[in-house]
Amino acid sequence: MPASSRFAVAVHILTLMAVDRSASQTSECLAKSANTNPAVIRRLLVALSKAGLTVSKLGKGGGSTLARGPKKITMLDIYRAVEEPGLVALPRTPPDDTCTVGRHIQTSLIAVANSAEQAFLGRLAEVSLKQIVREIAAANAAT
Repeated sequence: MPASSRFAVAVHILTLMAVDRSASQTSECLAKSANTNPAVIRRLLVALSKAGLTVSKLGKGGGSTLARGPKKITMLDIYRAVEEPGLVALPRTPPDDTCTVGRHIQTSLIAVANSAEQAFLGRLAEVSLKQIVREIAAANAAT
């Protein structure tokens, strides 16, 4: 099963909002930048709004903006807003408990998965949206 791109697209659109904080961004504009459908952006904006990361205004001149400064938004905030928890999914049906491996494999896998997930989430917590904005600005200055 392929990984979801919701997190990557959410970071993209929030970075765009952070780069130009003076303007509300429409889902059409955000979708063009991310090269995706505006409906995908609108679904993400709903999740980001529920998490308190964006604010949206309806109607003419409406659009979305950051709800707080990019320094106060971490990659972990964004990830939790748009992704389901759990990096490793166990099979829906339990293994054969008469098998020497099947009897204990899930316990071992859960321990490894939990450790990996904590490391992943910890790293996301260390990176702010402001850092991403700085990296984008530096890359643009270099080209």
